[in-house]
Amino acid sequence: MMYNEFYGLHRSPFEMAPDPAFLVLGETHREGLATLVYGVESRKGFVLLTGEVGTGKTTLLHALLGQLDSSTASAFIFNPRLEPLDFFHMLFEEFGIEVRCHTKAEYLIALNSFLIERLERNETALLIVDEAQNLSPEMLEEVRLLSNLETPTSKLLQIMLVGQPELNDLLARPELRQLRQRIVLRHHLHPFDSREINTYIDERLRMAGHIGGEIFNRAARKKVFDVTGGIPRLVNIVCDGALLAGYGRAKTKLGSDVVLEVARGLELPGVETTPRSTNGHASWGWRGWLGRLRQRE
Repeated sequence: MMYNEFYGLHRSPFEMAPDPAFLVLGETHREGLATLVYGVESRKGFVLLTGEVGTGKTTLLHALLGQLDSSTASAFIFNPRLEPLDFFHMLFEEFGIEVRCHTKAEYLIALNSFLIERLERNETALLIVDEAQNLSPEMLEEVRLLSNLETPTSKLLQIMLVGQPELNDLLARPELRQLRQRIVLRHHLHPFDSREINTYIDERLRMAGHIGGEIFNRAARKKVFDVTGGIPRLVNIVCDGALLAGYGRAKTKLGSDVVLEVARGLELPGVETTPRSTNGHASWGWRGWLGRLRQRE
């Protein structure tokens, strides 16, 4: 990123990728991670994780996978808009099951054999279905039926449903009551509070190599909380934009004015639109600075 050297950073502090090396957890995220790890290691069966868009569900899942031991096989299904046979095909690809199947019955027989072999070696198998609010009731029932793969003493497959709050509404349908009753652990992710945003910004900058003084002053941090509502994804976007705008103006200290300008440029909900300048034209904003910086390079 073009501003890294200016701020004494060796990498961008607010990247969107869920890099485990940049993991900074708020209280709700720590509780959620502990719940997920416990659910898998204790072979609880169904676990449910929900949260609004941008609250860090995918980041938490990557943290979970990083904490599980190497004997845990995981299948990460991130495109739930699938027909049953396509779903099983993707599941087998994720688990590395090299058995050719043509019917659902063949898939289930092969999957059961795979899971029994793992259980005999005391190894765990985990299925994560992301964006599960997009599953049809019929596909959710298919997922429920996978929980029937069990022995008298243990679930063979640990299943994690992850999605937006609409997933709770979907599971509340009467026809899905059997699935709802099998969910033994639930956790809902909440946004950061103002204190956690301060910690998050400081930790991210430190991890990126910043060792100097404060870049975001107190007013800037408060404004970050105000315009993002504490949603981690938006915090990353706004802070990244603020660093870029500050670099464009050679500002080593960032205040609330820069943060507000970035929020206006992003047209975040609840933030007034970019005001017009005295000559009647819309102000350049941070996007204008970005364009001019790119022309300079």
